[in-house]
Amino acid sequence: MNGTQMNRGLKNRHVQMISLGGVIGSGYFLGTGYVLEKAGPAAIFAYLLGGVIVLCVMLSLAELAVAKPVSGSFVAYARENISSTWACGVGWAYWLNWMAYVPSEMIAAGIIMNNFVPEVSQLWWAVFFGLVVTVLNLFRVDKFGESEFWLSLVKILALVAFSAVALLICLGLFGGEGFIGTRILLGSGGFTPNGWWAIVLTMVIILVNFQGTEIIGLAAGECKEPEKSIPLAVRNVTWRIIALYIVPISLLISILPWEQAGLSESVFAAALAAHGLDSLAAALAFVVLTAAVSCSNSGLYSSARALYSLARMDMAPAFLGQINGKGVPRNSILVSVCACWLVILLYTCNPDSAVYTYLLAVSGCTGAIAWISICWSQYRFRRHLIAAGLEHTLRYKTPLFPYVTLFGIWAQVVCLVVLAFTPDLREAFYLGVPMLVVPMLWYRLRSVYRARVAAARNG
Repeated sequence: MNGTQMNRGLKNRHVQMISLGGVIGSGYFLGTGYVLEKAGPAAIFAYLLGGVIVLCVMLSLAELAVAKPVSGSFVAYARENISSTWACGVGWAYWLNWMAYVPSEMIAAGIIMNNFVPEVSQLWWAVFFGLVVTVLNLFRVDKFGESEFWLSLVKILALVAFSAVALLICLGLFGGEGFIGTRILLGSGGFTPNGWWAIVLTMVIILVNFQGTEIIGLAAGECKEPEKSIPLAVRNVTWRIIALYIVPISLLISILPWEQAGLSESVFAAALAAHGLDSLAAALAFVVLTAAVSCSNSGLYSSARALYSLARMDMAPAFLGQINGKGVPRNSILVSVCACWLVILLYTCNPDSAVYTYLLAVSGCTGAIAWISICWSQYRFRRHLIAAGLEHTLRYKTPLFPYVTLFGIWAQVVCLVVLAFTPDLREAFYLGVPMLVVPMLWYRLRSVYRARVAAARNG
């Protein structure tokens, strides 16, 4: 390793699991309660629509990542295919998004461990898990891949086990309540108790739960065989969404009345406890802990790569673009870690701080902006190749172009518009937009200043 090249230490099985690692976080186990509370059983359709949007984004990203496998992918793609100004804005917005979300996962892990070991405060548990995640990211990238592989595997097995138990409860073979069928699913106001519009209103939260799938694009520069690993991961997205989202949530709503869902605890654990399965509910709480650590792990990974990419493109301080002898962008990781600790410190000083709450709320907004950027970059990339007569050179093509790409863009634009007009969520829009616009203005003004300085020197 010459110290100037990213270490391609991620194996195919690592990439497949990383494509899930950022998706199944504590937000999925806890945040699903909000979706059920608002949409009722119709949440199934909300997740299906979210899955379609994710698939469109992933298909677009796969074409770009296979054609140009670089670390920090979508920031680089935005610069090449849209503009440097837009790339700067979306890159910093994406980084700030994770700087709010990663600490929330660490704090969630601390809360869970505090329930198991109340003698140790949740703050110290959060610090402990933060150190674990930091160490995993600072080591060689293959060590990160290996840790994320096993953490993701635990979550997948837990969801499979939950689905099996929930199915047995529905059939009356477990839980002692007899055959349930659709009695709970349709028993409180039908399938759409709050109307079909509730599906649209919950879409931003759904997209937050799906965030992290783009990590395989950020990992492209560290894959041994990106032309094989990335298309395979994308092809697997469809059945993974069905197996890990649609099936478990459908069974969840079938054994837990939707009006009992909320954010106070994991709805999956609450569903098991409601049927007298307290031991299994406690075990699932441990899985939420694993999910929090895993999501922090993959979130810190992606944020550091985005920051590294910004520095390499002269959109962040140059020292953040350096990598150590193991092929790891250590400076970017350390800065990201320090930012996470700052958020945790602010939360500790004032757990009810509106600043922290609003920063967490913008996750859906800034995440949607990043996904729109991916689809937009792929659209312009393909159009350029078609105009140059080079489309045949692509090793992987987004199917049904341009319809898949355009749907991915406009569906998320609609989500952002809805976000702006939803009273209890519009704060996320008001904070998310400046996170995009302010870096863009800074970059543009700096470019104008540099051009004037250069002109003065030449004059």
